[in-house]
Amino acid sequence: MSQYLVMIVNKTTARFLTLRDPQPLEYTGPCLVEQQALLNPIQSQMGRELWTSSKSGGNRGATRQSHGYDDHRQSHLNEFDRRFAHAINAGITHFIYSYPIQRILLVAEPQILGHLRPMLMATLPKAIVPTEVAKDLCKLSVSEIYQYLLERQLLPRLSKQVS
Repeated sequence: MSQYLVMIVNKTTARFLTLRDPQPLEYTGPCLVEQQALLNPIQSQMGRELWTSSKSGGNRGATRQSHGYDDHRQSHLNEFDRRFAHAINAGITHFIYSYPIQRILLVAEPQILGHLRPMLMATLPKAIVPTEVAKDLCKLSVSEIYQYLLERQLLPRLSKQVS
């Protein structure tokens, strides 16, 4: 197990990846391995599955004008994001105390990053400062994620060893 933990997060999925060191006879360099994935069941639901009515403010008066009602859906969605961020934080804490993690690379949507940042600062050891990238890479394959992070020099590239 490597010292790198790479987190790829959006509103519906959190992927925990580690950087695996190559075997002694391999010359391909390190590669990412997906260890775990978390799903946010609330955000994956749509429309009527999540809300009683699909559109708010549809009550019409006698004059056929619609009355606007605020059902506070956005505050509920923010709360769902905050709860998902707590589950992600628990997963990161598990990896830190189970494996020799020294560096965390957090690639997440800006909204989720905003929820995760204060939690991580409160729970991570002071020696570990996560590197943050505000980008959604959840739909990419592991090899595409690895190439993306290598191109931006966020992960180390091992040179070929001559034997």
